[in-house]
Amino acid sequence: MAAYAVCVRDGQMLLARWVSRDGEKKWTLPGGGMDHGEDPYDTVIREAAEETGYEVEPTALLGIDSIKREYPRRLGTRADFHGLRIIYEATITGGELRHETNGSTDMAAWHALEDVPTLERVGLVDVGLTLWRERPSNGHYPMSVDW
Repeated sequence: MAAYAVCVRDGQMLLARWVSRDGEKKWTLPGGGMDHGEDPYDTVIREAAEETGYEVEPTALLGIDSIKREYPRRLGTRADFHGLRIIYEATITGGELRHETNGSTDMAAWHALEDVPTLERVGLVDVGLTLWRERPSNGHYPMSVDW
């Protein structure tokens, strides 16, 4: 389980640059995994602060994204991963933009909405933008098969 923020202001979207274990870098929504016993609302506030330096206030629950993927593991086995990503719309309420240190991201930045489709990004960015734009009443986004 994870919680993420879609922060849009003045025609720009706040993104954090995720760094994979093998060093690949792609833009993603600020957010991440829930700690045991943590409320997802608190998760998105904590994770956004860690990754961007901003204090955020979740203002709307945009939806839930269910993701499933398989990947190879050691000794020839395969992992069958299923995750739920809770996506909130959020407003910046304080703090200053800064980059995360010693985390899963290395940079945070605002990007013009029209430039987002040209960025090297994870699929979650498109999920968040779609939910933000379309605001489905049931909060459902078809199951994702890519990170």
